[in-house]
Amino acid sequence: MKKEATVLDKVCTPERGVDCETLHKVVVLAIEIAREGREGRKVGTMFVVGDTDRVLAASQCLILDPLMYHPDEKKHIENSNMRETVKEISQLDGAFIVSNKGVVISACRYVNASSEGLNLPLGLGSRHLAAASISHQTDAVAVAVSESSIVRVFDNGEIVSEIIPELWLLSHFSSHISTPFEEDSKDQVTVRSK
Repeated sequence: MKKEATVLDKVCTPERGVDCETLHKVVVLAIEIAREGREGRKVGTMFVVGDTDRVLAASQCLILDPLMYHPDEKKHIENSNMRETVKEISQLDGAFIVSNKGVVISACRYVNASSEGLNLPLGLGSRHLAAASISHQTDAVAVAVSESSIVRVFDNGEIVSEIIPELWLLSHFSSHISTPFEEDSKDQVTVRSK
C-alpha cells in the first residue's frame, strides 16, 4: 500500500499539504465508483481533498447535507459503511469534501467554478471545470469521476493524472491462492487452482 501512496505523492505539488494516504484512498474509491457505477448505470462525481475550510467557503450545498451531524468516526473514508454510503450518494449531484484526515466532511456540494486562468482540454464537462477551478483557488486536490469511467486528478488547476479503472484494477490484481497452483486459460478466461 505504501508503494501506491508514493506514486500519488508525485502527482501532488509538495506545497499542497494534502495527505497522500488519504488521497490514495479517495482515488481508489473513485476508481470503484467509475468501474461499478450504481444501480446498473454509470455515475459521475467529484471529491475535493484537503484545505477544507477554504473549499467549504467556495462551495454550497445543493440539498440538505446528508452527512451533517454524523460523528467523524462514522464518516472516515476507510469505514466500509461510509464507502457504500458515498457510492449511494454519488448518484446525486455535487461534490464530496474530504479532510486530510480522511473524514468525508460534506456531500452534494456545488463548487463555485471560475474558468479564469484555466487551460483545460476541450470536451470536458462542468464537473471537470469545477475540479480544476477549486484546485486552482485553494490548496486542495480534486478527483473527478467521469461518466465515461475515467478518473482524473486535478492539482493547481491542471489535470495531473488520468486513471482508466480497468488498467488500474488489473495492475493491482493479486491471487489469493498460495503457490503452487495450476493455471489454465481458454477463451479469454484464466483459472488458477491448487
